[in-house]
Amino acid sequence: MNKRSIATVSISGALDEKLKAIAAAGFDTVEIFENDLVAFGARPREIGQMCRDLGLAICAYQPFRDFEGMPEPQRARTFVRAERKFDLMQELGTDLLLICSSVSPASLGGIDRAAADFHELGERAAKRGLRVGYEALAWGRHVHDYRDAWEIVRRADHQAIGVILDSFHALAPALPTNAIRSIPADKIFLVQLADAPKLELDVLSWSRHFRSFPGQGDLPVGAFMEAVAATGYAGPLSLEIFNDQFRAGSAPRTALDGMRSLLLLQDDLAGKMPAAAEPRFEPRVRSHGIGFVEFAVSEDKAESLARLFSQLGFRNTGRHRSKAVQRWSQGAIELVINCEPASFAHSHYVTHGPGVCALALDVDSADRAMARAQALKTRTFVQPVGPGELEIPAIHGVGGSLLYFLDAKGKNWDVDFEAVAGDEGNDRLVAVDHIVQSMPHEEMLSWLLFYAGLIDFSRLPQMEIADPRGLVQSQAIVNGDRSLRFILNGSTATRTLSSRFISEFFGSGVQHIAFSCDDIFAAVAEMRARGAGFLDIPDNYYDDLEAKYDLAPETIAALRANEILYDRDGDAEFFQVYTHIFEERFFFEIVQRRNYQGFGAPNAAIRLAAQAREVRPDTMPRL
Repeated sequence: MNKRSIATVSISGALDEKLKAIAAAGFDTVEIFENDLVAFGARPREIGQMCRDLGLAICAYQPFRDFEGMPEPQRARTFVRAERKFDLMQELGTDLLLICSSVSPASLGGIDRAAADFHELGERAAKRGLRVGYEALAWGRHVHDYRDAWEIVRRADHQAIGVILDSFHALAPALPTNAIRSIPADKIFLVQLADAPKLELDVLSWSRHFRSFPGQGDLPVGAFMEAVAATGYAGPLSLEIFNDQFRAGSAPRTALDGMRSLLLLQDDLAGKMPAAAEPRFEPRVRSHGIGFVEFAVSEDKAESLARLFSQLGFRNTGRHRSKAVQRWSQGAIELVINCEPASFAHSHYVTHGPGVCALALDVDSADRAMARAQALKTRTFVQPVGPGELEIPAIHGVGGSLLYFLDAKGKNWDVDFEAVAGDEGNDRLVAVDHIVQSMPHEEMLSWLLFYAGLIDFSRLPQMEIADPRGLVQSQAIVNGDRSLRFILNGSTATRTLSSRFISEFFGSGVQHIAFSCDDIFAAVAEMRARGAGFLDIPDNYYDDLEAKYDLAPETIAALRANEILYDRDGDAEFFQVYTHIFEERFFFEIVQRRNYQGFGAPNAAIRLAAQAREVRPDTMPRL
């Protein structure tokens, strides 16, 4: 099994803070980035001891720049610099120096010239028991292809000289990876891994600001790793990430994300190439939708929320046997109102105010879901239960809320409730269509990795939504049959509705829940008759809609009268309407789909503008 490593440049903080976070996340080894060492107060020998005390080996010191192909007198100086780095490495306690291909305007081309330089350096390194790895930068002056770097290493023909392979430098310029398979494993001294979103940027800017952990971007890192595994390489797999968000974020959280990404990458590789590695944990479980949504409120807010549920057509169908918890049902939707004083829900309410404290997912196997979650280093949750009550497996999710796993077959969570007699009613709402969670922009990649690692989710293209007070990044993830849809929203602008929610809620969480129906006009009519109110949409929107689509006049009139938004994609149609925001925290959406797979993105700006008009000025966060 390859050891797991990360470069200190990948996370925020001073060097000692980085090392503690890296060790706590469970990494075996670490690459010491030169700037981190130079800026730190301790000597190299002390830093090496610090790593050993934390249980970390140092797999490499990097980077050494502008070495090969230099004319005299610069060439002589490069060897002096290298000898000084060898001194430092021996104090530090590492045997590998990473040299990246030269970008110096003074450097001279020529594979044989570069090979001669590396052979001489190999002689010097070998006398000290050290090694040198050569990496092709995608923007190198003469060498910017790993195949050329390997050819230089091959011609250098020295046991102390090897090649370093970096997934970003191979995949960003779309180099073929099959040639990696022909490199002898003992000549690959280190493999560095990074992903990245697809962006129209020069490769240097792309690399320096937008790298991400494997699984968080769009590069085919898995295919790269398959080629590496085919060589039999057994050395460290090291994450080297340059990302502005990571450098500004929490070091422990980023380090844990990095570890999680490596676990997932190795697990996926084991599934494709069983001979390369043993599977570590259960496969991603299949999900089948939302089992229930639990709201944490105070006793006085419980009455208001229950009234809103009733207006939307939900019926109080259960009372908990021992706790102040109610069950509300409609179609396949189950909602829970929890105002039990001695509970996790109460703690959540004290911290965040009224809101969603837990989501339950229907899965093929709750036990297998928990086993995978634990292997991915998620935080499990255990709460005391009364005699005869069901203990539901749970982990901590977004914003400290809970994520329960319910078996699709077997025990049912509702055994804890006594039935409440009432009218059957007319179930207009069918199921939970999607759930939207808002979070700081810098946490989006983290929670994307969390969900995609656990559940059978796939990503849809990320979208940029125009809020009247800034832009919101929106990332949708869906399971195979689209019975489970999540949208992750984040914004760097401080006054968007998404950011205001985080400010009001004191952290990340569920901002809105969408319910599906088969006839939105009938559903809204009945809801209005029960006293429900909906978001006020301006007439200008319907005038524009009338000009844009060939809708019948009576359809336009019905949309306008009920303040329903509309979108069309080919022959597919989408209808949506929004409630007012409850207690400045969350709101509900009612949708009807006619073969439509999106989320009404063209209407998002209209909805956000309408909600901005309803927000009290004194609740807006101030700059």
